[in-house]
Amino acid sequence: MIIRSVLADGLSGVKKSDGNNSGMDERVMKVAIFKGAGRGLSIEDRPIPIPKAGEVLVRVHRVGVCGSDLHATEGDCPLAAPGSILGHEFCGEVVALGPGVTRLKVSDRVAPMPFVGCGSCVACLAGRPHHCPRGRYDVVSGFSQYSRAGQNECIVLPEGLSDEAGALIEPLAVGLQGVRKANLPIDARVLITGAGPIGLATAFWARRLGAGAIAVMARSRRREGIAATLGADHFIAQQDTADAAVAVNDALGGPPDVVFEAAGVPGAIADAIGFVKPEGTVVSLGFSTKPETFIPTVALWKEIRLLFSLCYDRQDFQYTADVMVAGDLRPLAMITGTVKMDALPERFARLLDAKTSDCKVMVLPWDD
Repeated sequence: MIIRSVLADGLSGVKKSDGNNSGMDERVMKVAIFKGAGRGLSIEDRPIPIPKAGEVLVRVHRVGVCGSDLHATEGDCPLAAPGSILGHEFCGEVVALGPGVTRLKVSDRVAPMPFVGCGSCVACLAGRPHHCPRGRYDVVSGFSQYSRAGQNECIVLPEGLSDEAGALIEPLAVGLQGVRKANLPIDARVLITGAGPIGLATAFWARRLGAGAIAVMARSRRREGIAATLGADHFIAQQDTADAAVAVNDALGGPPDVVFEAAGVPGAIADAIGFVKPEGTVVSLGFSTKPETFIPTVALWKEIRLLFSLCYDRQDFQYTADVMVAGDLRPLAMITGTVKMDALPERFARLLDAKTSDCKVMVLPWDD
C-alpha cells in the first residue's frame, strides 16, 4: 500500500507507508475530544489518522459548530460516544490519498459530507451515503487539525471560494434539501419556525427558489437582522405576541402554504401543523430527540403533507458551493464569531446557553 501525500507545509505528518504503516510519521495533531454528556470538550493530542481505502486525509481549514454537536454534549445524540471527535461542518485541503483514490488529488480544497458510504449501492450512487447500509458516521472529525473523509463524499471547492464559505456548505445544504423536498410553489407563503443556522439557511433558499412572503419565527429577536439579510420579509418574536397564529397570518396575508419546522423542540411539529393552511406542507428539519405529540385528526382534517428531511445529497453540496462562488455570499452573515482550537471548549460551553447571541461560530484549528 502506498499513501500519496504532500509535505509542502511540513505539517501533514504523513509519509509513504511500507505496507504495515510503520513508515507513518508519529507526530500528533491537536483535537477537541467529546468527554461525555455534561462534560463538554477537552483539547488533547491524538495521532494523525491514516486514510483508508477510498479515503483522503484533509488538513482542516475551518469548521463550524453545529447544533447537533451541542445536543451531543447534553446526551441527546446517540451517535456521539464519549472519546469521539465531533465537528462535521468543515472544509480543508487534501494532503494524503488512501489506496484506490482517483477522484481527488493532493492539494484539492474540499468540503466533505460527514458520511462515508460503500460507493456502490443505490444510495451511494445517488449521492446519499447516509442511507448506505454500510455507511460510516465515525470517519469525519472536524474538531481536529486533520480528518479522514471519503473521496466520493467530497466536493472540490470552486476556486475563489473562501474557507468561511466552504465551512458553511454543510448547514446550507440541509436547508436546500428541505426546500427542494417541499416542492415549493412559486410565490408561496412560507413560515420558518426557528432562527438557528438551519432555519436561516432555509429562508435563504426559499427566497432564491421562488417563495413569496417569508416569515421567520423565533423566541426572541436576537437574529432578526440576519434573517432579513438572508431573505425573510417578516420576523415574529414569540415573546412579543399573544397569539402566534394570528401574528403569522397577519405577516403573510393568510396561513402559510409551507411551514419549515427548524426549532427542534417538543411541540414544534404540532405547532407547524396548526399554522399551515389546508392541503399545505410541513417539512420537519429540527433535530429533536425528545418525544413529540400532536393530534393526527388536525393534520387529517387539513389533509396536509408532513415530511421529514435529515440532510442532503451530493448535488446539494455542489449547488451550494456554486451559488456562493457566483457571488451570493449573504449566508456569511450567520458567522458571528471565530475562535482558535484552544478556545473552543470555553466558547462551546457558552453556546449551550439558550440566550447566547451567537449564531454560527467557526473554529480555526491552526495557530498560523
